[in-house]
Amino acid sequence: MASNWSLCGICDNRQMTKPSIVWCSECDEGLCGDCEVHHSISRRTKNHETVSFAEYEKLPTEVLQTAQVCKLHNERYELFCRKHDCPCCKKCVKSHNDCKGLSDINELIKNVKTSNAFYEIEQTLLEVAENLKRLRAHQKDNLNSLKDKRKEIEAEITQARAKINHHLNKLQDDLMKELIAVEKKESNNIDKLLTSLKKKEKEITEIQENLANIKQHASELQTFLIMKNIEKDIAVGETFIESVSKSETTNQINVSYQINKSLQEITVSVQEFGEINVRSDPCDFIIQKRKDRQAQIMVALPARNIDNLTMTLLKRIKTELSDVRGCSQLPGGRMVFS
Repeated sequence: MASNWSLCGICDNRQMTKPSIVWCSECDEGLCGDCEVHHSISRRTKNHETVSFAEYEKLPTEVLQTAQVCKLHNERYELFCRKHDCPCCKKCVKSHNDCKGLSDINELIKNVKTSNAFYEIEQTLLEVAENLKRLRAHQKDNLNSLKDKRKEIEAEITQARAKINHHLNKLQDDLMKELIAVEKKESNNIDKLLTSLKKKEKEITEIQENLANIKQHASELQTFLIMKNIEKDIAVGETFIESVSKSETTNQINVSYQINKSLQEITVSVQEFGEINVRSDPCDFIIQKRKDRQAQIMVALPARNIDNLTMTLLKRIKTELSDVRGCSQLPGGRMVFS
């Protein structure tokens, strides 16, 4: 391949610099306008196919960098070794003397773009592209299903938390109601005792006031006579105080709270709200293969016995041979008769 394929190869050899406008794959070089004219009328090159340089530049880099001459001997490839699967120039043949199946490379490349092999490559590429597209769609579905499953699990977690919260809220409300009821009951009992004590305290206060007035204004006799009654009232008060102090009504009421052990231990025993499980199932994607389908079609064909075959004449071919003993079908629709 020319060192600078954007320049005309012929002009480059003449120490001239002209840009290529067409490319000749057989000559493996670019041609300027003037050289292209000579190239198209020269007896050796007039049958060469050329392509505009703008179109040639669109070829993949791998194709542009593919050498069409032998890298070792700098000569054009003329043969192809099927054993080593490589092209050979005349000088390469020496190292392939023992190889069977050396073929004329010009015969092999003739009509290669319309050959079955090229068609199979095209179809296989279409198949691979379709499989990639289907596999990508399959994984997108997996991605979407993963997102949907995440939302579903989030909803389940929220629902479970709501149920737990509702249950705990109910237990809390019940306990609060019980606490309020206990406070109200005990408070009522204490209020009754306080009312009774206040009433008795008022009576004692009146006796104290009367005693003070008696001491100041009553006669000695009056004082002596009333003291007996006052002593009785004092005895009643003392008896009341002793009776009340010994009864349960004066007990010190203390309210305490003991948390349910199950709730108390929940922060220790329950370390996870739940568990997320990941399961990796084998991919159910089925790769489509033309060769497999063709094999299935071939297998599905009914078995035929050679004795039951009926031959149909499709075409008569005239030859100059007087005694044809054999024939062979070659690529490109050609035939060989012996």
